[in-house]
Amino acid sequence: MSKVTVVGAGNVGATCANVLAFNEVADEVVMLDVKEGVSEGKAMDMMQTAQLLGFDTTIVGCTNDYAQTADSDVVVITSGIPRKPGMTREELIGVNAGIVKSVAQNILKYSPNAILVVISNPMDTMTYLSLKSLGLPKNRIIGMGGALDSSRFKYFLAQALGCNANEVEGMVIGGHGDTTMIPLTRFATYKGMPVTNFLSEEKLNEVAAATMVGGATLTKLLGTSAWYAPGAAGAFVVESIIHNQKKMIPCSVFLEGEYGESDICIGVPVILGKNGIEKIVELDLNADEKAKFAASAAAVHKTNAALKEVGAL
Repeated sequence: MSKVTVVGAGNVGATCANVLAFNEVADEVVMLDVKEGVSEGKAMDMMQTAQLLGFDTTIVGCTNDYAQTADSDVVVITSGIPRKPGMTREELIGVNAGIVKSVAQNILKYSPNAILVVISNPMDTMTYLSLKSLGLPKNRIIGMGGALDSSRFKYFLAQALGCNANEVEGMVIGGHGDTTMIPLTRFATYKGMPVTNFLSEEKLNEVAAATMVGGATLTKLLGTSAWYAPGAAGAFVVESIIHNQKKMIPCSVFLEGEYGESDICIGVPVILGKNGIEKIVELDLNADEKAKFAASAAAVHKTNAALKEVGAL
């Protein structure tokens, strides 16, 4: 029996749970929320689609009852407030740090062996906070951001190429922020061929720029943070772990010298399997990419320092 808990039954959390159930990633999905009735209602609504959509996963909702999350294999943390138009992810740190830390500690009381997938923003810093405050081995704390950013990158690449997005490969590394993510256009491919064979440098720069502000663009349009792609990205990460798929996915993980950085959680490609992070993959970055990664890491270090200012560490 496999079990996944999603903490936070808002737009992102509910979408993540729904995708996990529809794809039958786990036998049981538990949604937990602080607001009375929300997770229970959404779980019931989703379960009423089981016959229509043909899935067998059981979805359970509960209000602040961490006992129902017991023995979860993977726990997805989406708790916290979403950003509003004009807000950066970093502006959420004061409120969300306390929420994420409390959630993670409560989860481990009932699922001491769980692997944690962090979605809450600012994602890199919340991943770092979880690692530092819980004392878990680094393979069990994973920030989702790179999976989402890479999916958006592939969307914009496909739009520029006028092709099927499933035939495009590309990844984004660095911090999960509007100014810190690094779309690796040099490594992107279309049917195995470099996208530089099809797109000009100017067009690739436009794609990279659109990717970096992809979340902010949606927040401006929607009036709140996006949820379909973030929720699906979280489920994508969970599936690679639960099904031991060994997929290479950019995620925010703790570095100890890799890419020239230490004491930081930041997006790099990793192999995800049943043990969480199975391996950190070190890409052969060129001088420009290395400089961008160093600048991104410096910005994340600065945001992490704010954890001490708000008393979270």
